[in-house]
Amino acid sequence: MNADTRAQRRRAGVRLWLPGLWLGLLCLAALAAPWIAPHDPLAQDLMLERLPPAWVGGAEPGYWLGTDSLGRDVLSRIVWGARIALVVAFVAASAACLVGSALGIVAGYFGGWPDRLVSRLVEIWMAFPPVLFAILLVAVLGAGLHSVILAIAIIDWTRFARVIRAEAMVQARMDYVHSARIGGAGRVGTLLTEVLPNVLPSIVALLALEMGVAVIVEAILSFVNLSISTDDPTWGSMIAEGRASIHFAWWVLVFPLVALFLTVLSFSQFGEGLKDRFDPVLR
Repeated sequence: MNADTRAQRRRAGVRLWLPGLWLGLLCLAALAAPWIAPHDPLAQDLMLERLPPAWVGGAEPGYWLGTDSLGRDVLSRIVWGARIALVVAFVAASAACLVGSALGIVAGYFGGWPDRLVSRLVEIWMAFPPVLFAILLVAVLGAGLHSVILAIAIIDWTRFARVIRAEAMVQARMDYVHSARIGGAGRVGTLLTEVLPNVLPSIVALLALEMGVAVIVEAILSFVNLSISTDDPTWGSMIAEGRASIHFAWWVLVFPLVALFLTVLSFSQFGEGLKDRFDPVLR
């Protein structure tokens, strides 16, 4: 193994484990939110409105990241908001992955009319601006967690279909596929035993990237009050509220924005790390 390959493997390891550490901690915090959140995220106390973080003068003990305009604890709302962000990320991205990957691998492997049908469907779907399409769907379906998840899955399956279709087309032309067919394997059997395992690394890497996209879309919908109930803590709604008080209560905006940024960046880098980790050249 030459020096360039070793350096590339080290970079892949950093891309994989550092984002994985943040995402792991975030998942633990979301699961343990009822026990680790210092306060009720919905509890309001106007006597405690816009308290600064603990290290700033005038802070109140126990409110580590300060409070918002209604006296609600910012740290508790970020922790509980992580639950919603991760549920949307995992469920919506997985649904989009299942639908898009299935259509993409069938279109890329079989070609012919399945390929033409899926390709035309993807082209029609991608003619709509994704964020505006999501807002329209949620407005039609009604606000709620299920509507947000369904809207993201309906929109983002095309991302998987395009990428996996191209990957399946490449794999279908490989010698090992022709050898399996010559050996007597059927087309469906070859697809499941030969093509799918070699396409799976791309699916996993793309799934991680899509989770970050799902978190962003949910935050955008929350920002415009089209996600779940406005009483429930979401990062997007916290950012929307903090924008109005940025000049005299910067922490209301900055902390949920940092949590959103680190989560999306971690999903993105984790996906890139998985892609590098499963690279046949590096292996």
